[in-house]
Amino acid sequence: MKMSSSLFWGIVLIIIGLSLVIKIVFNIDFPIFKLLVAFFFIYIGLKIMLGSSFRPFHYTRTESNVVFGESNFTQAKGGKEYNVVFSKGNFDFRDIVLEPNGPTFVKISTVFGGSTILINRDMPVRINVNAAFSGAQMPNGNSAAFGSTVYSSDSLDVSKPYLDIKADVVFGGLDIKAL
Repeated sequence: MKMSSSLFWGIVLIIIGLSLVIKIVFNIDFPIFKLLVAFFFIYIGLKIMLGSSFRPFHYTRTESNVVFGESNFTQAKGGKEYNVVFSKGNFDFRDIVLEPNGPTFVKISTVFGGSTILINRDMPVRINVNAAFSGAQMPNGNSAAFGSTVYSSDSLDVSKPYLDIKADVVFGGLDIKAL
């Protein structure tokens, strides 16, 4: 599998951005271009040694994870943990069946990627978002870049069944839409 130029430049820009954050926040000088050249030579060496079996940017998708790709989770279920890494994940919780005895828990972790969550406007839902170096947009217009924020729908009654989503976003984006 060849590494596309957009993936290469995306990784380069992320590394440059991280080095600038480290330099500004922690006052640590990071020789970024020397490291990029070193990693490039390591990559070429591994590619020559291992041949076609060496696939560092291999697309992986399982029932609840996606790495280096894009995936639509249209049959998203409660009681699961979903992970989106260097990818885009689209989650549709509009038709989810709620647990009869209490909250239906779902955890979504997005790292260096983007996630979109669709929820039913009339569904009782509570969403707790933890963000770091990210952008998280809630249905009510609130957002978070650092720290946490909580969204509760108007129909939420914690004594009745509801959807409880915990979303962690690191160096990524999260957009939650109530339709």
